[in-house]
Amino acid sequence: MSGSVKLIVTSDGSHSLYNPELKETYHSTHGALSESLHVFIKEGIQHMLATGFKAFHILEIGFGTGLNVMLVWDYALKHAQNDFHVTSLEPYPLPEEIYSGLNYAEVLNGSLTQADLLRLHQVEWSENHVLAPNFSLLKQPCKLEDFTTDEKFNLVFYDAFAPSKQAELWGIEPLESIYNKMANGGFLVTYCAQGQFKRNLAGLGMEVETLKGPPGKKEMVRARKI
Repeated sequence: MSGSVKLIVTSDGSHSLYNPELKETYHSTHGALSESLHVFIKEGIQHMLATGFKAFHILEIGFGTGLNVMLVWDYALKHAQNDFHVTSLEPYPLPEEIYSGLNYAEVLNGSLTQADLLRLHQVEWSENHVLAPNFSLLKQPCKLEDFTTDEKFNLVFYDAFAPSKQAELWGIEPLESIYNKMANGGFLVTYCAQGQFKRNLAGLGMEVETLKGPPGKKEMVRARKI
């Protein structure tokens, strides 16, 4: 699947990818960087910091282009008093000819370089990598259904393709798997605000909030395990 993707430029100047087999983009065409900053950093990490969290054990469903992880790394470098560990699942890693062309270091204009983006993609899978004193990354080349761990995550980046494209990742069974891997009081954030998805989360006993979405999208979801 990954070998057929094409690089595109979104409205805020940041790159995303288009998958012709799914007829779907990896991010919002209204702005890949804007979407990730809003959904995962602002409504995820920053919200949790405001409620008293100091350390983040993040599970990401869909490493994809590495944008979300790069943003967490950049955020960690600017917030040395907090700790960030990311476990990211990706069954279809991108080839180098695709990820090497991504412009995130340029548009982010932060602490990280193009070499850092390449490093995110090139570090060994299934090994923990300490990339900063307060930031580490473990990439797992597997699907959610095949992922096992004893770790309890207090933040989940649910960044799979949309329910219309990957319906199997938005039903009760995968969400229950996620729920069981979350710490009590932990949060899940996603760009998706589909009604059935929200009902599935509520059915698991989660507290579900519908929030203002990123540019070009009316709504998003943040859910808490209570």
